[in-house]
Amino acid sequence: MPLVSMTDMLNKALEGKYAVGQYNINNLEWTQAILGAAEEEKSPVILGVSEGAARHMGGFTTVVKMVEGLLHDMKITVPVAIHLDHGSSFDKCKEAIDAGFTSVMIDGSHHPIEENIEMTKKVVEYAHSKGVSVEAEVGTVGGQEDDVIGGIMYADLDECVRIVKETGIDTLAPALGSVHGPYHGEPNLGFKEMEEIRDAVKLPLVLHGGTGIPKHDIDKAISLGTSKINVNTENQIAFAKVVREVLAEKPDAYDPRTFIAPGREAIKQTVIGKIREFGTSNKA
Repeated sequence: MPLVSMTDMLNKALEGKYAVGQYNINNLEWTQAILGAAEEEKSPVILGVSEGAARHMGGFTTVVKMVEGLLHDMKITVPVAIHLDHGSSFDKCKEAIDAGFTSVMIDGSHHPIEENIEMTKKVVEYAHSKGVSVEAEVGTVGGQEDDVIGGIMYADLDECVRIVKETGIDTLAPALGSVHGPYHGEPNLGFKEMEEIRDAVKLPLVLHGGTGIPKHDIDKAISLGTSKINVNTENQIAFAKVVREVLAEKPDAYDPRTFIAPGREAIKQTVIGKIREFGTSNKA
């Protein structure tokens, strides 16, 4: 199964009232775990790659070749998109697309709306000429993820309508109270605003910062048009917990496979749980 864009999988999710998970990858084992979970659950899946993670892995081309190799060797049959998460500029989005990414997010949310629209429009024109899907963001998600730091700023309805109408994006991430990283206290999502934005833009919506949001809130967000949910921190926590346990039990262990393999399995089980929670099982 070749890599695909997000457009078809997210439109189907919107219609079917479920959400496709974006699970960020950091290395080979992370990717194996996520692809293995998706194949086992017969679920479409989005592999998220931040600019920082791409640098860590060696670059966009290395990431694409690694994923393509695993699709072949693991005999993956489900739809898989590889998505640039929080692309900082047109040049970075173009670089990812030219390397073989099938989807990109241009994050102009920290700029005034006119500048956000201008950046996004340029990315959409290039991406769509290559069959690549585009996500944009309005408002700012709280917390920190790699190079992206922000305080929560709710998306403005009129700005959401403008960016969709003027750019032709495939999916929209309106910031509505979620954060990157762990929540301190209970998440407080803007469901009323989510419903208004869904009705106004009629596009699949994206929820960033999916870790730590209770299932009843996830279900409600999906019912209000959220078709893509990003998960990163939860996998990192699961991996680190198991690695610490293994090394505490075996302090003399030095073969990395001794602790990486159990960590990989922890990620896989976490992703299987999320796929079931988001309703994506058997939707491939």
